[in-house]
Amino acid sequence: MKKLFFALAVISIAISCTKVPITGRKQSTWESETELAKLSETEYRKFLAEHPLTTNSQQSALVKKVGGNIAIAITDFFKTYQDGKYNQQIANYSWEFNTVEDATANAWCMPGGKVVVYTGLLPITQNEASLAVVMGHEIAHAVAKHGNERMTQQMKANGIGTVLSVAISGSPAATQNIFATAFGVAGDLTMLSYSRKHETEADKLGLVFMALAGYDPNEAIAFWGRMSKMSGSVQPPQILSTHPSDAQRIKDLQAWLPEAMTYYKKKS
Repeated sequence: MKKLFFALAVISIAISCTKVPITGRKQSTWESETELAKLSETEYRKFLAEHPLTTNSQQSALVKKVGGNIAIAITDFFKTYQDGKYNQQIANYSWEFNTVEDATANAWCMPGGKVVVYTGLLPITQNEASLAVVMGHEIAHAVAKHGNERMTQQMKANGIGTVLSVAISGSPAATQNIFATAFGVAGDLTMLSYSRKHETEADKLGLVFMALAGYDPNEAIAFWGRMSKMSGSVQPPQILSTHPSDAQRIKDLQAWLPEAMTYYKKKS
């Protein structure tokens, strides 16, 4: 009984109930993302070593420009938002934006601000603002600590409810496997494994983030409209998908636009 009480006490210390900025949703996450960022750094370097960067300097420069604009905007925003409550979380990010030569239409952001955009996405985004739609969405996953939340849930489910650094040293293989599952590493990072709840939340936060960076949030409607046409008329039922249906996503974005526009400052 004493051992069980001690174990539960350790879990309660290691895991805290926090709120996602802007949406205010409660979540259970590790108090610190330091160790998670270390794991992300390792996987990020491994991925880049195995996937060639694009030789198209214009594409690479555009991705770095858009990513940099969003990173600067949200860093400045969180300095004052809710009296700087979330400032430290973003201030510790080591942002990096790379473009890999891959026909897949995809992008992702890992904890700590490690971002990759695939060249296959750029013909679909077509312009800078639409690229900001996607990058804002992916960065939102990291800022909202969705990966942290998923890994916390999976470690608790696997009975590894302790400080992450202790889990890594005590059960490195198991911890790495859980990280791989939570972030989709086992699937070559082609799609991070987020739930519909996380995807919808990232859509809303992404609108705000692109607006803060000076990109018109209305561009999100046009972009997802193009995505809907490309996906064709056959889609899995929404309940079977981890992503919202195109129609539902557009409907939600339209509902959030008025709020997002309050953050919008058109670039001069």
